[in-house]
Amino acid sequence: MRLSIISALLGLTLCAPAAGLAAVSAADYRASLLGILGTYQGVLALREACIGAFPETRAVNEKAFAAWHGRHKRLEAELDQRFAMMVRAYSKDEKDYSRNFGKYQGAILRQREETKQTLLLETRGDLEARCKGMPEFLRSRESDLEAEFANDLMILRQWQLPK
Repeated sequence: MRLSIISALLGLTLCAPAAGLAAVSAADYRASLLGILGTYQGVLALREACIGAFPETRAVNEKAFAAWHGRHKRLEAELDQRFAMMVRAYSKDEKDYSRNFGKYQGAILRQREETKQTLLLETRGDLEARCKGMPEFLRSRESDLEAEFANDLMILRQWQLPK
């Protein structure tokens, strides 16, 4: 569940933050970051769809989600920093940064809502199977963002975060 709208909205050009990092282009950095963010947002959309469509699965899914989220808390914070760094590189000044940050965050939320609505359009049986299988999915390697996006994270981490 990638966030295609974000890719379209963020046709950003980044400047490498440190010398010697030219091996990773701004386009590669952007694609890696947006791929991980898209998958993360897809998990959030699935959680929201399941809560809405099958409230009886909420307790077990929330417990599994809390454990998954706890495992990804550091990565989520890093992705937030990297997203902000990318938007800052695109912005002319603080005012422009604030406007751009809000615009792109809004795009992320709209895309997540669209993903949720798409999930809710699935046949009831298909969505129910996803929702009942959510705890198992959240424990699987497939939902392990560090493992699934190891190459993308290697690309991102070649660009240093601001101190």
